[in-house]
Amino acid sequence: MPSINDIRIAVICSSNMNRSMEAHGFLSKKGFNVKSYGTGEKVKLPGEAADKPNVYEFGTTYDEIFKDLQNKNKTLYTENGILHILERNKRIKSTPERFQDTKEKFDLLITCEEKVYDQVLEHMDSATVVENSIVHVINFDITDNLDEATVGAFLIGDLCSLIVNAEDLDDDIEEVLAGFEEKNQKKILHSIVFN
Repeated sequence: MPSINDIRIAVICSSNMNRSMEAHGFLSKKGFNVKSYGTGEKVKLPGEAADKPNVYEFGTTYDEIFKDLQNKNKTLYTENGILHILERNKRIKSTPERFQDTKEKFDLLITCEEKVYDQVLEHMDSATVVENSIVHVINFDITDNLDEATVGAFLIGDLCSLIVNAEDLDDDIEEVLAGFEEKNQKKILHSIVFN
């Protein structure tokens, strides 16, 4: 049975801002070997109007984004929780990262929405297979708001604990996922890809 550090985990959402970062922070505190990413073309955050998001390049630091939004409208971005999210993110890592740009290898990729799951599978399908090792890609949808990101982080933590405690991950994964799905009433998507 693997230890908590043996399984390399990536949590992935669209902008590497809220859902993946909440789970990244939670899993790190539990001792998991975890990274987080986004799959979008750009980092997008709510703006002053629904049709005017704040858009940043991946690699722009959380601190730079924080200062930019604070200068634009500190009251709004404090009230809607964005500055709080950025403060949390700065404690975890320095910048949002794009999954498609990483060379890191993982055993488990957990996505937070079906569109992101599809983007991860598309990227993995086009990537050069080097080691031919199995990677499990798992998705369950988490609404992109502060409360649901917190609940989602707990659920991801539970799922990772179940996976780490499986006797043989590749043999037991379907049973683990079915039990998790039933217990939490979350529809799960699962694919196996090679890395």
